Amino acid sequence: MTQALYFIVKTLTQLYLLLLLLRFWLPWFGADYRNPISQGVMRLTSPLIVPLRRFIPSVGRLDTATVLVAIIIEYLLLLLLLSIRGINADVVSIATTAALELAILSLNLMFFVILIRIILSWVAPNNYNPIVALLNTMAEPILRPFRRLIPAIGGLDISPIFAIVLLQAGVIILQTYKLIPV
Repeated sequence: MTQALYFIVKTLTQLYLLLLLLRFWLPWFGADYRNPISQGVMRLTSPLIVPLRRFIPSVGRLDTATVLVAIIIEYLLLLLLLSIRGINADVVSIATTAALELAILSLNLMFFVILIRIILSWVAPNNYNPIVALLNTMAEPILRPFRRLIPAIGGLDISPIFAIVLLQAGVIILQTYKLIPV
C-alpha cells in the first residue's frame, strides 16, 4: 500500500512539475504562445504563478515565480515522500535534492522532446500540428550545435543520438550529487 501511495503521489506531482518546467523553458526556446499546447500549459500553471508574480517579478527571460513555485512543490514532494518512507533529512539536503531533481526533470524533458520528435519524423514526416511545432521549437536549439559538428550521413541526421547521449550523461552526473535517495 505504501509503495502504491508513493508512486501515485510522485507521479502526479512530477506531471505538474513537468508543466511548470515547460512554462519555464518555453520563453527560452522562443515558443509561439498562440500554439494551443503553449496556451494549455499557461492555463494549467497560471493559478499558482500569476498571484506570485505580483511579488516576484521576472528577471529578463528568467521566470522567477515559476522557478520558485517548482522548487517549493519539489521540496514539499520530497518531504511527503520521505515521510511516507519514514526517513528524516535536514533542510539543506532536501533543498539541494529538490534543485537537482528539477534539473534532472528538465534534462529528461529535453530527452523526451527529442525522442518524440524523432519518432514523429519517422511516422508522420512533413505533417503539421501544434505538438510537432512545439517539439520542433524546443528541439532545434538543442540539436543545432550537434548538427554543426556532425554532418548528415547519407541524408540521415544522426545528431539527435549525440544530444540524447549527452542529456542522459547529464542526468547520470546529477543523480550522483543527490543527497537523498528518492
